[in-house]
Amino acid sequence: MYLMSFKKMYEFLAELQENNSKEWMDANRKYYHSVRDSHIKWLDKMSLELAKIDSNYTPTTGKQAINRINNNLMFHPEKPVYKDHFGAGLDQFSKQGDYYIHLGINESFIAGGYYKPTNEILSKIREAIDYNGDELKRILNKTSFKKEFGELISTGDELTQAPKGFNTNHEHIHLLRFKTFAVETSLTKDQILAADFNDRVVEIYKEMLPFRRYLNKAVLF
Repeated sequence: MYLMSFKKMYEFLAELQENNSKEWMDANRKYYHSVRDSHIKWLDKMSLELAKIDSNYTPTTGKQAINRINNNLMFHPEKPVYKDHFGAGLDQFSKQGDYYIHLGINESFIAGGYYKPTNEILSKIREAIDYNGDELKRILNKTSFKKEFGELISTGDELTQAPKGFNTNHEHIHLLRFKTFAVETSLTKDQILAADFNDRVVEIYKEMLPFRRYLNKAVLF
């Protein structure tokens, strides 16, 4: 299987953060595309590997998966011109529900689920919890799942009361109050540079799969 040169990726990102400007990027465009193209190639191979273990996998090319390295300065003018990481979403059943791989200078992690979904999607997830919240609780409480991901990501905007249409005495009220249904696991630089990193990506995918399947089923149906 293709092995990405993550060492080269880190070197590029470090130089970019020291020279975070359009002028530097323009002068180093070939350097950037070399690293980006290698990352896309790695994502292509990872996508093929994940498809082998998941019959419901949504084929996602590296070009489809990879995010822009430019920050959106229109909405975040305080941010630098360029990001300090490469982000990509594989298995894009939907852009919000993808298998997200974030590799960067300051933090690296793999995440999945629905981060701050639209009201329509959130409503469907809550309907699924109302109908069969026990299944989601079993997934979240599985020992290996909790060891890998801990709890659902808290964004600080969880409801203090029951959502509209639900009783405060609902047996799954704790879950119903969430407005984000996503989990993540952190990665160290040593793990990313290790020879078995591809295996680690697959391992995390397998552990997260029941959780993502539950949510995607809720959103689709």
